[in-house]
Amino acid sequence: MATPLLLVDASIYIFRAYFSMPDHWHSEDGVGTGAVYGYCQFLLSLLEKTGASQLACCYDESLTQCFRNQVYPAYKANRELPDQDLAFQLKACRELSSLIGIPSYASAEYEADDLIGSLLAWIKGQRLLRASPVAVVTRDKDLGQLIIDPEDYLWDFAADARFYRPDIFDKFGVNPEQLTDYLALVGDSVDNIPGVPGVGPKTAAALLAEFPDIETVFANLDSLANMPIRGAKSLAGKLSTHLEQIALAKMLATIVCDAPLENCAHGQLSRQWLTPQAPQWQALERFCQTMGFPRAFTRMQKVLNRA
Repeated sequence: MATPLLLVDASIYIFRAYFSMPDHWHSEDGVGTGAVYGYCQFLLSLLEKTGASQLACCYDESLTQCFRNQVYPAYKANRELPDQDLAFQLKACRELSSLIGIPSYASAEYEADDLIGSLLAWIKGQRLLRASPVAVVTRDKDLGQLIIDPEDYLWDFAADARFYRPDIFDKFGVNPEQLTDYLALVGDSVDNIPGVPGVGPKTAAALLAEFPDIETVFANLDSLANMPIRGAKSLAGKLSTHLEQIALAKMLATIVCDAPLENCAHGQLSRQWLTPQAPQWQALERFCQTMGFPRAFTRMQKVLNRA
């Protein structure tokens, strides 16, 4: 199997480490660094297992101010914002990946999902890269909307679970390219996107099995009453009543694939895009000491010198 290009949904793994790692690591200033240590081990394991030569890490920097919040202030308003300790560790994790030499992307306007989508779109336009499979390293199956090519997949690295197009269909009952239409109907409680009352996953999947997208559904409202699904007679009325909400929800759920990546690169990596640079060894050693896990530097040397 060809080595995939890796697009890493970094913040998910940082949050996972923050809530799962014991309180064993602290910076020289006494700040907890368990999330930084856990993320460091994740990155090293990823590089060790894959030997990837093309990858990028994308971070969520726009926790309350991305363009979706400007359109819909309640977007993700149900999530608790990072406290000072977590905010420190999020910044440190971005610094870590840059010191290792991994291209890193973050934006105050776009979310990590959008940066991943834009990198994937760029990859597909490159003659030398598009033959390689792309693995989107994430635990968020909403990113399944990006899995258009059959060789690409979502990869939940911690569980070593891969989700190709058929797996996404098995999960949601719709094809990846219909996932935004599906979410526009059922909503997404994780991101605080409202759904249509009375339209659940089975109804949404049945509609999108009959019609390719929401726009075609609305073009055929008169025929919905005859569909063999529960509540078919009232379905057209429900959808018509929530027309504007559905359009808003679809916009919120749709991953942007043309974000200006040159403005989102951290460090001097904007022209390398996916190509790792040489590790900054002295700075890395000092970083590990400052973060309270100096012995991790030894593993870094072994893994990065082999990568």
